[in-house]
Amino acid sequence: MPMAKALNLGLRHAMEDDAKVLQMGEDIGDLGGVFRVTEHLKRDFGPRRVIDTPLAEAGIIGTAIGLALRGYRSVCEIQFDGFIFPGFDQITTQLAKIRNRHEGGVTMPIVIRVPYGGHIGSIEHHSESPEAYFAHTPGLRVVSPSTPNDAYWMIRQSIASNDPILFMEPKSRYWQKGEVNFDEPLAPLHTSRVARVGTDVTVVGHGAMTSLLLQAAALAETEGVSLEVVDLRSIAPIDYEPIIESVRKTGRLVVAQEAHGNVSVGAEIAATVAERAFYSLEAPVLRVSAFDVPFPPSKLESIFLPDVDRILESVDRVLEY
Repeated sequence: MPMAKALNLGLRHAMEDDAKVLQMGEDIGDLGGVFRVTEHLKRDFGPRRVIDTPLAEAGIIGTAIGLALRGYRSVCEIQFDGFIFPGFDQITTQLAKIRNRHEGGVTMPIVIRVPYGGHIGSIEHHSESPEAYFAHTPGLRVVSPSTPNDAYWMIRQSIASNDPILFMEPKSRYWQKGEVNFDEPLAPLHTSRVARVGTDVTVVGHGAMTSLLLQAAALAETEGVSLEVVDLRSIAPIDYEPIIESVRKTGRLVVAQEAHGNVSVGAEIAATVAERAFYSLEAPVLRVSAFDVPFPPSKLESIFLPDVDRILESVDRVLEY
């Protein structure tokens, strides 16, 4: 099934299991969301549990915080990535800090769903990748699925968590189909996974980038180069063990992301691997990212965002050492 359908089922099953789970966001009820992720949920669960909100992201998050204090589990949809910034203050100065402020005496079981990333031919504020802002904030957890199966299980695991979670949904993969195993999750929420085994170069990414890394690995194989693909899944915290273990095997690392490269998740991974696996590296860690300029008009998107060619170019560079 497509990732959007898997997310819809994950939300539905979470609401069936717990009457305290609510959905809030702009156009999520009658419309079913811009990407139809919440389609038919208002019809089946009613307007008291699937709530169409005003265009007020700070109000959405603030309301969810109040509901959490009363024992509810809110899932807030931010319609597009760039619209999250009006709610930034509530997220970073209130939501992220309340548990610590009360020394663990209260919980904040809030999930903020954020469709993010490019490759859909859209415009500024509709195609950005703001995950580093939130990964930088103590008290927040940040995750991003890359497959329909992960989308289904990770949204359910996130809703069950007592910590606030930014759930970053790669919108360019909403229509990507894959099998979903409804029996049990493949892994705990905050773990990375090896998506493809290889021996020559480790390549790491998250969200939509994982699919591009797998495409790059398939092309590299035709030229006799074996890439090991690691899907982060969790951006805060990052599960480094599969990455470090892979680098100790391959001796080379390329980190790819749709976000800007400066002060980014990819930069953090590069620095941590240099600290923890320096003597295993046979080449500098290279990063592939969007360029450090504002998101361009849609006709320039393919130049601005990383693609398979740029990934393979970096792979060639690390193999030269």
